[in-house]
Amino acid sequence: MSLGDSASPLGKVRGLGSGHHGGHHWLTERAASIALLLLGVWLLASLLYLPALDQRTLTEWLRAPSGAVPMILFVVVAFRHALDGLKVVVDDYVHDEGNRFAVNLLLLFAAVGGGALALWALARIIFGVTA
Repeated sequence: MSLGDSASPLGKVRGLGSGHHGGHHWLTERAASIALLLLGVWLLASLLYLPALDQRTLTEWLRAPSGAVPMILFVVVAFRHALDGLKVVVDDYVHDEGNRFAVNLLLLFAAVGGGALALWALARIIFGVTA
């Protein structure tokens, strides 16, 4: 049976939209937001409790597991959350499929590149690599 003029309004729209995968995306955005909120509070509190904010003190703080592990988590979650949020904006406002694919690909490269650069810089500090 075709969806011609004889189909009901419900029959014309049935199966056209997505009603099953939006919940997962919404839930992951909210979980990332909560994680960033907790990690952000941790970061601010940690910086406030340091005796000084000089390079030596910050390096010692990041070399400890209590500083390194949450900072790595903060970087990973922040870049992932930013990518997810920007992809929603692009999907909502870029209507041409080719342009949307290109912009999403550029965003992916920027997020992976920025995250990798931040993690590389943290690894250099954590493992004590000097210039």
